[in-house]
Amino acid sequence: MTDPDALKRSPLHDQHVALGAKLVPFGGWEMPLAYPSGTVAEHLACRQAAVAFDVSHLGTVRVEGAGALGRLQDALTNDLGKVAPGRAQYTHLCDDADGSVLDDIIVWWRDADLFDVMPNASNTSRVIEAIGGTDVTATRAVIAVQGPQALERVATVSPEAAAVGRFRVVPVDWQGVALVVAGTGYTGEDGVELAVPADAAPRLWRALLAAGVVPAGLGARDTLRLEAALPLHGHELGPGITPLQAGLGWVVAWAKPSFRGKAALEAERAAGVTRRLRGITTDGRRPPRDGCAVLVGTEAVGTVTSGNFSPVLGHGIALAWLPPDVADGTDVAVDVRGTTLAGRVVPTPFVAKR
Repeated sequence: MTDPDALKRSPLHDQHVALGAKLVPFGGWEMPLAYPSGTVAEHLACRQAAVAFDVSHLGTVRVEGAGALGRLQDALTNDLGKVAPGRAQYTHLCDDADGSVLDDIIVWWRDADLFDVMPNASNTSRVIEAIGGTDVTATRAVIAVQGPQALERVATVSPEAAAVGRFRVVPVDWQGVALVVAGTGYTGEDGVELAVPADAAPRLWRALLAAGVVPAGLGARDTLRLEAALPLHGHELGPGITPLQAGLGWVVAWAKPSFRGKAALEAERAAGVTRRLRGITTDGRRPPRDGCAVLVGTEAVGTVTSGNFSPVLGHGIALAWLPPDVADGTDVAVDVRGTTLAGRVVPTPFVAKR
């Protein structure tokens, strides 16, 4: 059991309580799972209009100074030389021994020698051990506004924030408050993420909701990222899982002289992976679940890493480890507690941005 008194709380905690959110432990934080409208309604609001997620549980590790770029280049798989200050980049921190993903990270390159590195909630200390830097998570909140109408709604609160392009990082003044706005997200939709000083976060949150943005919790965030086939650390990434197995080889900058895990990843690339992350759709509303066996005929050939009901498609979807030679269109079955769900292997994402 998680000790409720030991959980961290977002600067927006009181806002969630006032809105009637169901709060749950997540990565050492107490965060909203859903609001009274429910996960499916929040999910559809993101696909059809605009929602706001409190993602303050994500870490922010500030790396700055003359050696900052070099430290990140030596540790992380992607190549910051492909981008520049004012840009964001998705990357991995890998185990040096086996190339498995210790964390997947977004780097906000704010200025020449100033980086905000955004690890997953429970991995902040691990990332600091690898790259150094200062944990500034407690000084700010991060609000992700996502959906086809996200930028339109944000523009009524801050036109400058709404103008931030995809994977751009821009400082924005909002009513005298210094924001950092990035064109990033985790839903497969358009939107921005706004880092705001902790004391000003409730005011910005209320302004966004007054602009017609719907609050959404972790439940909808998970079903949205699954429809978009985005990996979740601890499921599609983690100990024993490499970027190549997860279909994320594009995150690895092979031409860089060195980074953590490079030798192990080069060896795996030469030998070929023994499993690949694939998409599965199932018939009916009952969802596949993490850990369920995937069968071709009567033979168990793989395992579900994440599964759920897709509110947009109206049936079950899953990501799963399968042998590399299993082709799209292959009929499979997923064993859910002794009941088999008929399904098939499909390309991902399950739901693409309109």
